[in-house]
Amino acid sequence: MEFDKLKQIIASVLSVDPNEVKVETTFLEELGADSLDVYQMVLAIENEFDIELKEEDVEKISTVGEALDLIKNSRNE
Repeated sequence: MEFDKLKQIIASVLSVDPNEVKVETTFLEELGADSLDVYQMVLAIENEFDIELKEEDVEKISTVGEALDLIKNSRNE
C-alpha cells in the first residue's frame, strides 16, 4: 500500500510510467530526478503520509526502496 502511493507520487512528479518504478530503482541515475524533483517528492510524501522527513535523512536516499524505508520509519516515530 505504501509502495503503491509512493510509486504514484514519483510517477506524477517525474512524469514517468508507474510501472518503471521498482523498489531498486534509483532516483538520479534511472529516473533522472534533480534537486527540485526531490524537493517536490518530499513535499508530496509528507502530505500524503502525514509525516515530516528530516533533510539529512532525505539526502542519504538513492533508491525507491530507501525512500520507502524512510517513510515506514518516520511513521513509527
